[in-house]
Amino acid sequence: MKLTGAEILMECLLEQEADTVFGYPGGKVLNIYDAIYKYSDRIKHYLTAHEQGAAHAADGFARATGKTGVCIATSGPGATNLVTGIATAYMDSSPMVAITGNVQKTFLGKDSFQEVDIAGVVMPVTKHSFIVKDIENLAATLRRAFYIAREGRPGPVLVDITQDVTAASCEYTREVPKEITRKTNTITEEDLDIAAKLINEAERPFIYAGGGIISSDASKELKNFADKIDAPVTLSLMGLGGFDSADVRYTGMVGMHGTKASNMAATECDLLICIGARFSDRVISNVEKFAPAAKILHFDIDAAEINKNVKVAASCVGDAREILARLDVRLKRRTHPEWMAKIMDLKEKFPLHYPNGSKLHPQYVLQRINAIAKQDAIIVTDVGQHQMWAGQYISYSKPRTFISSGGLGTMGFGLGAAIGAAIGKPEKTVFNITGDGCFRMNNIELATAVEYNVPVIDVIMNNHTLGMVRQWQTFFYGERYSHTTMSRTMDYVKLAEAHGALGINVEKPEEVDKAIEKAIAAKRPVVLNCDIDCDEKVFPMVAPGAGIDELRLE
Repeated sequence: MKLTGAEILMECLLEQEADTVFGYPGGKVLNIYDAIYKYSDRIKHYLTAHEQGAAHAADGFARATGKTGVCIATSGPGATNLVTGIATAYMDSSPMVAITGNVQKTFLGKDSFQEVDIAGVVMPVTKHSFIVKDIENLAATLRRAFYIAREGRPGPVLVDITQDVTAASCEYTREVPKEITRKTNTITEEDLDIAAKLINEAERPFIYAGGGIISSDASKELKNFADKIDAPVTLSLMGLGGFDSADVRYTGMVGMHGTKASNMAATECDLLICIGARFSDRVISNVEKFAPAAKILHFDIDAAEINKNVKVAASCVGDAREILARLDVRLKRRTHPEWMAKIMDLKEKFPLHYPNGSKLHPQYVLQRINAIAKQDAIIVTDVGQHQMWAGQYISYSKPRTFISSGGLGTMGFGLGAAIGAAIGKPEKTVFNITGDGCFRMNNIELATAVEYNVPVIDVIMNNHTLGMVRQWQTFFYGERYSHTTMSRTMDYVKLAEAHGALGINVEKPEEVDKAIEKAIAAKRPVVLNCDIDCDEKVFPMVAPGAGIDELRLE
């Protein structure tokens, strides 16, 4: 059948089962938005307040559901407003297809109104970027984009379409999407044999798992693996939910804000087994002092990650679930009673803690969210102290229940991502844990949540400062608080009410439970403004350049 380019785009979205899109219209995507109007019974479009919010919503949708998120923007500033969201998805390996309009083909390269080479701009932060100048190539390009976004290590792909392509017509034939298969051709028998030998011979094994466990749906295999080799388990921030944090083997996060048990286990183990993580600088700190007694064994789907940040003794490249499944038959069932007893002793002696008293502490608020929501919620965070507290003080038992900007550290990520997650998983209660600094950057998306009645609960840890930056200024800059104290008056309850959301102030510990229960029961957008002290700190903490065993506990 003969269709316009805009209609072919709609049909390709339906082919890929992408019936949920986030975006903002403009001149160069008018044909696309006219088609969205005609396809509104089959494709649900959510109009965000800003294009960056659309990108974050598509990302949050992808992380919560495992599907590919889709966002749409017009040319020029509309397209460039997506860039931060695209880069956020790229750093955290989140599958997304970003669709932008551009000027007509004959106007390209002439500094036309709202013309930007967006495909060139995003090249370093996408798996691939396309510009479609011929309608005959449109369907094939879109199909390839969705395939690339999901295949192997997931990530964002950009498809820029000139306006004349969306207006032109050509024949379209529906196709079944190309099947996404697990990456197994790079897993060799030799690599598995070497890995098994290292594991079978280890006396103090320690497992460090990341977001790859979640992307490959390998949580069950990770649990079986840890039990079989009798090893403790730590997670990166992106790996939270990939291993039950209530499991006795779990030692907490590792690295700059990791637990004493995790950081000492990494320092004293004789084999560090990394699965689906990239050895971020926030994990390893001083590479010369990281895991000094250990051989390092690295499993990752991306060969570029092997030996990138740390030198490894051996590796397997491929899908994490497939590697663990194939490795299982080669492994002996081991017990390491002395090693496990030492780690359990560290967990008992050095638990996470915060000051007692009558003040409202953010850690207490998060513990009460954890208790009341009963680990059945999706927790989204912005970036900063509240992000670390959410990683430390909330338990995650299932994959895709913790969503955060780990790699890029994008302030303003939370609310858009929470909206996308709530739309993707409407049966879940979704909390956005944020700070007043982050919330100032993205609170315009409250309008989106209210318009579509997306019942996101924003929990603002309001310390009237940029908390994590202030913490660094306290420890490393002689308490010179340069432009981190935010004395501007903002009534967040009134702001919520102005948008049509419910606003609740929380100032005392005894108000917390009632406020959380009221927010959950409201079934509409809620802002919980929690008034906390500006000098609350995230502990433990490792200073820059120190070894991760040199952590400050208070």
